[in-house]
Amino acid sequence: MSREIIAEPLTAEAFAPFGDVIEARGAPSFQINGGMCDRFHDLARMEFTGPEARVNISVGFGRPYALPLTLTLLERHPLGSQAFVPMSEEPFLVVVAEDENGAPGRPRAFLTAPGQGVNYLRGVWHGVLTPLGRASNFVIVDRTGEGNNLEEHSFAEPWTVTAA
Repeated sequence: MSREIIAEPLTAEAFAPFGDVIEARGAPSFQINGGMCDRFHDLARMEFTGPEARVNISVGFGRPYALPLTLTLLERHPLGSQAFVPMSEEPFLVVVAEDENGAPGRPRAFLTAPGQGVNYLRGVWHGVLTPLGRASNFVIVDRTGEGNNLEEHSFAEPWTVTAA
C-alpha cells in the first residue's frame, strides 16, 4: 500500500462525508442590516453532546507547514463538531479519514481555496490545523464542557502528503 496522499481541491461534494465546507457560494440566503449585508446562513452542521456542553468560539494562531508534509497524527472529537474558519486568504491543508474499527483508515487530503473554512462532524478523524505559506489566525468553533472530547491516533508508519 502506498503511503503517499495527493491533496485535492476542497469541494463541498468531496468533503460531505466528513463535514461541511464553510464558504459564501451561490446566492445568499437573505439580506440583513438594511440590505447592506448578504447573509449565507446555516453553513455547518454543528453537533454538541454531553453534560454542560456549549459552543466555544476561539481564535487560533497557526504557524505554517510546508508540503510535502509528513503526517503522523490524526485526532477526533467524539462529543462535538469542530470548525476552522481562516481570517486570511492563505490556503490550509485539510486531512480527514473514515473510521475503521476505532482507528483512522486511509487519509484524504484537501487544499482550501481563498474564502473556504471547514467544519468536521462529530467523531471524524482529522489532521491538526495546518496553514500553508505563512502564519494565519483562524476562528475555531467547537464544544466546551465536561467529558473527554479528544482522541488522538499516531500512525506507526507516517504518510506523505503532497500537492497535485
